[in-house]
Amino acid sequence: MQTILVTGGAGFIGANFILQARKAQWANVINIDKLTYASNLQTLAELQSDPNYHFIQGDIGNVELVSYLLEQYQPDAIINFAAESHVDRSIISPHDFIQTNVVGTFQLLEASRLYWQKLSSPKQQQFRFLHVSTDEVYGSLKPQDPAFREDTPYAPNSPYAASKAASDHFVRAYYHTYGLPTLTTNCSNNYGPCQFPEKLIPLTILNALDSKPLPIYGDGQNVRDWLYVIDHCEAIYLVLQQGEVGETYNIGGLNEQANLTVVEKLCAILDDLAPKPDFHHSSLITFVKDRPGHDRRYAIDCSKINHDLGWQPQENFDSGLLKTVKWYLNNSTWVNQVRSGAYQNWLKQNYENRKS
Repeated sequence: MQTILVTGGAGFIGANFILQARKAQWANVINIDKLTYASNLQTLAELQSDPNYHFIQGDIGNVELVSYLLEQYQPDAIINFAAESHVDRSIISPHDFIQTNVVGTFQLLEASRLYWQKLSSPKQQQFRFLHVSTDEVYGSLKPQDPAFREDTPYAPNSPYAASKAASDHFVRAYYHTYGLPTLTTNCSNNYGPCQFPEKLIPLTILNALDSKPLPIYGDGQNVRDWLYVIDHCEAIYLVLQQGEVGETYNIGGLNEQANLTVVEKLCAILDDLAPKPDFHHSSLITFVKDRPGHDRRYAIDCSKINHDLGWQPQENFDSGLLKTVKWYLNNSTWVNQVRSGAYQNWLKQNYENRKS
C-alpha cells in the first residue's frame, strides 16, 4: 500500500481526504498540520487507534521537520492541502497568506526535491507531488463567459488568489526546472461535512439555527460553482494515481449558484428539518456592504479530467446541500468546539462594520 504525506490534513478538505483514504484503504497516511484556527483534530478522532495513520504538528515551512518526516516515513507521494484559504481574511491580513501559501509551498517543494533526488530510479518514477489549488487564480467571469479551462490565463484579484497563483507557478517551475513529478488541481468552491464555519454554507446554517442574521455581500448575485468535498477527494486520488506528470486538472461540481440562491436553499432545508413556529429562516437574510475586489462569477470546465481520467461529480447540489445540513445538525459537539472566542471575534471584525 502507498504511503502519502498529507499537508494541512486537519483542515476541511485535507481531513475529508484522509478519512476517505483510510476508509477505502487507498494509502497509509502521514499528516502534518500547523493546527491554525481552521484546523480541527476532532474531525480525525476516529483514526486515533489506526496504526497506519500518523499525525505530526508542524509547519510546511519548517524544512528540517519536513525533511525528517520524508526520511523517516519514505512516502510515495505528497499531497499539499496546507493553505490559508479565506478571501476575507486575506484582505485584512495578507501576510499570513504569503507566508503559508507562497513561502511554505516553496519550502515544501525544496524539501521534496532533495528527498526525490536521493530515491532510486524506480521510486523516482513512481513518486508524485500533488498540489491542491483553487479556481480563484483565474480571476472573475462575466455572466456569458465560458468556464475556466486549464489554459485560462491567470488573473488573481485577491491576496488569497494571488498567493495561490504564485504557489501554482512554483510547482510548475519545479517540474520544468528540476523534473520533480508534480500534478496540480484547481477546484471550485467546496462544501460538505467538517467545514470551518467562516465559509458561506456552514456560516449560514449555524447562524440560522441561532436566529442570527445571515450576511450576504452586495446584491447576492455573485456566482460560484459548488463542489461536494467527497467528490473532490475522489478526483484528487484519481489524479494522483492516473494523472499525467506536469499537468493541471480543473475539478468542478457543475453546480453554478448565486450566493443568494444558496442561502435561500439552506433556509428552505432548515425550515423543513429544524422548524420554528411561525418563522421562516429566510427572514434572517441581511445584505451587507460588498467586500473589496469581490469576483462576480467562477465556473469550472472539468471536461479534461472527465475525458482523460473518467471523473465526474456524483453529487448534485440539492442532495449535497441536504447531506451537509444534516451533518451539522447531527454533530453539535464538533460545532461547539470550533466556535471559539477567536471565531466570534472574527465574525464581529468582518461583518459588523459592513452593515448596509
